Amino acid sequence: MADNPGNARYFKAPIFAVAPMIDWTDRHYRFFARQLSRHALLYTEMIVADAILRGDREKLLGHDASENPVALQLGGNDPAKMAEAARIGEGFGYDEINMNVGCPSDRVQSGTFGACLMQEPALVAECVAAMKAAVSIPVTVKCRIGVDDQDPELALRELVARAKDAGTDAVWVHARKAWLQGLSARENREIPPLDYGLVHRLKAEHPNLFIGLNGGLQTLDQALSHLDRRLLPPGAAIAPALEVEAGQALDGVMLGRAAYHDSGLLTAADGYFAHPLTGAAPDPIEPNTFSDRHHRLSLDFWAGMRDAMADYAATHIGSGGRLIHVTRHMVGLFQGWPGARRYRQILSAEATRKGAGPEVIHAAFDAVFEAATARQAAE
Repeated sequence: MADNPGNARYFKAPIFAVAPMIDWTDRHYRFFARQLSRHALLYTEMIVADAILRGDREKLLGHDASENPVALQLGGNDPAKMAEAARIGEGFGYDEINMNVGCPSDRVQSGTFGACLMQEPALVAECVAAMKAAVSIPVTVKCRIGVDDQDPELALRELVARAKDAGTDAVWVHARKAWLQGLSARENREIPPLDYGLVHRLKAEHPNLFIGLNGGLQTLDQALSHLDRRLLPPGAAIAPALEVEAGQALDGVMLGRAAYHDSGLLTAADGYFAHPLTGAAPDPIEPNTFSDRHHRLSLDFWAGMRDAMADYAATHIGSGGRLIHVTRHMVGLFQGWPGARRYRQILSAEATRKGAGPEVIHAAFDAVFEAATARQAAE
């Protein structure tokens, strides 16, 4: 376990996480993701501290207990407000408080937080220290390697050094710069070049600080290549994407849109990563059956997931919600499976109609089951 200053210790490396994504990683997505992976660390969307202090806390922070382990990501730049929002978040049962120092959207720029704070490492440290004093769960930072004309070699190191001195339990680094002017939020996820090497060098300089990697990771195999292979299950077959020098292996990997758009990828994560909270060992990896591109789990597994999502949707609808709130997060499942196109068509078309209920989920899954069974019979 990485040793960190302060009153909390972070989860034992290696960790697999799904990145916080605005409008995507809401409570419905997190429930869905948890059906696919018991061991992934999930994150909320960024929630602004002021909204928590002034708004409907149950609406903003309420979540199903089955989502845990789950981290609350906060946006803001006022140490007192961040501390109070963190305290409230801990009371709602979150396992970690994460400070957003990486989002470059116009919304956060207008509030001078998110990636803007890469330019104010002292203020980030004040916020971290205030949150650490307010909660007993881990407090972490998610950042970029720099913004605009900053030299990442200097900007990232200063931010991490300040945050570490303030007691941060971990730093998750999106290995790209953010350009606050001239690029949209989407372009900032794609255009600035990745610098994984800088993050690995940073780890060598801070061997006792948990440092995780985010940005540009498209497959589980690619993500695994950044970790210490000695900590992965014996016999795990990993296609190396790079050679990691001694002392530079990272402690965690965080996937965002790749895991959202091909959500079946999550079914493979438990084969490599222990449970962050309980320490439950990774599930055995069966050769040629447990990969992030061929999700060949049993139909019993998928039937159980179908039923869980249908029951969850029924509860949500019963409380005044709509089916589409749940199913919009499910269309990325079954990539490459027979029947996947029909599955997407059913969810996309039927879930939006008035009065749509859990039967839509059953019909979509059944389309895959029937096509998969027919292919197996033909083989």
